Amino acid sequence: MRAALGEGVLGVHEHLDAVAHPRAGAVATFVGQVRDHDPGVLGVVVGLEYSAHPDAGVVLARIAERYGSRDGVLGVAISHRVGRLAVGEAALVAAVATAHRSLAFEVCAELVETVKAELPVWKRELLADGRAVWVGL
Repeated sequence: MRAALGEGVLGVHEHLDAVAHPRAGAVATFVGQVRDHDPGVLGVVVGLEYSAHPDAGVVLARIAERYGSRDGVLGVAISHRVGRLAVGEAALVAAVATAHRSLAFEVCAELVETVKAELPVWKRELLADGRAVWVGL
């Protein structure tokens, strides 16, 4: 199992390596990346700044453990970036290994939604006109 919160660039391959298992017939992945727009904000997004509560790493590890201990799950890897990210950079990467694809897709989707709902991380969108907008507060 892997759960990481930090400023380093996220890669899918490291997450695939973390969930490698000889019984795995499926690995579902998700990459959440910075986009150049937000339908709820007027303006062009040029980047994001993520900040986190001091306990966010512990929360992320608990979430990963919760999903990693589910029946049929062979491996879980989840990472979230903090700091400043440019458009196109990965903010969240998840991988879930199981014996069959349907469970891998299901658990990966639930894992990502849980992280978005429970992880104490805040996002500020940086706009081309110099403004910054907090999202989800």
